[in-house]
Amino acid sequence: MKAKQYRVRQGKPVDLGDWDPDDTSSWNKGKEDAEQELSRLSDKLEQLQDLLYGGHQHRLLVVLQGMDTSGKDGTIKHVFRGVNPQGVSAVRFQQPTQQELDHDYLWRVHPHTPAKGEMAIFNRSHYEEVLVVRVHELVPRKVWSRRYRQICEFERMLADEGTTILKFFLHISREEQKKRLQERLDDSRKRWKFDLTDIKERKLWPQYMKAYEDALEKTTTEAAPWYIVPANRKWYRNLVVSTVIVETLEALKMQYPKVKINAKQLKLE
Repeated sequence: MKAKQYRVRQGKPVDLGDWDPDDTSSWNKGKEDAEQELSRLSDKLEQLQDLLYGGHQHRLLVVLQGMDTSGKDGTIKHVFRGVNPQGVSAVRFQQPTQQELDHDYLWRVHPHTPAKGEMAIFNRSHYEEVLVVRVHELVPRKVWSRRYRQICEFERMLADEGTTILKFFLHISREEQKKRLQERLDDSRKRWKFDLTDIKERKLWPQYMKAYEDALEKTTTEAAPWYIVPANRKWYRNLVVSTVIVETLEALKMQYPKVKINAKQLKLE
């Protein structure tokens, strides 16, 4: 699978109309084969996480962004299903508390970044500060517009300190969102997920698309690249995200630490 085709090119404008949320062009087999491949990638990610944890040199930060129903929770559930919970944290960033609002906007984010040997997954993130804040005009333009630079500098610092950063925009169509919201209403087991604010946010779709285009364009870097993941088909979304994570971790060429013990000479009684 050639997942690199979904990587946003630094310095190039982003028009989400050019990215098909139904695209499955990088997988020429069926959904059933995709599930088998996802299982293989899951096993591989489990091995790589063990290397990450044991080597205690690298850190991995995965950022998931997308409109309501784009599948952030589902991605976490399926992509990270085989990893050891002791080495992974998943953080869901919701509306800031008053204490958080009294600090700079990155204050609440930094404590949740991964330590050496760990993976951290952000379900929404610091990018809400150039998305929701912008669309709802919670701060003046001159405030949110400078945050692109600040976010890039923040991520550059994390990368310089050994954090590998991968950012995924889960791209669904407005029609697919409508379908998924209706499913929540129709299924009593899913109805708890529905929120009336989802309807209000949906009316702001064009404004959100523009905000996302600017964020993707202005904050994709070599150190912290964005991937625009076609997410109308959940199985393909999971496959793309898994492939990028596994290939990125493999490229680190991690090794277990060398232990100064001659295991052959030890005898346990």
